[in-house]
Amino acid sequence: MRAALLQFGIGLAFIRASRRMGDHTLRISIQTSEHDAVIKLEGRIAGPWAQELERTWKEQGPALASQRKLTLDLREITFSDNCGTQILKQIYSQTGAELIVGNQWTQFLAEEVMRDSAETSDGE
Repeated sequence: MRAALLQFGIGLAFIRASRRMGDHTLRISIQTSEHDAVIKLEGRIAGPWAQELERTWKEQGPALASQRKLTLDLREITFSDNCGTQILKQIYSQTGAELIVGNQWTQFLAEEVMRDSAETSDGE
């Protein structure tokens, strides 16, 4: 029975996930032009990587958002913990950035970020 679990279903999913999760990293790429800035995020926005995103935003965000249209490219995000989602909400609420998504997970994340921001501004 155990061998069957490793070939199919939950067991295989856990094995594959643990292999992928060995790489708990976040890549932050910033591309700017005269009128636009794109922050491309790849990987996991969780734990120390969420803190790194927050630090990067505090250092570079005001200059990026003040003179340019800001876009957050979330297509390559694989996971976001609560802290990571809160940072995305903060960036979105400060800038109204366009959110680019690529799959159901990133669509859900973007909707959560936008929904909570809309609820906050409606309550003010």
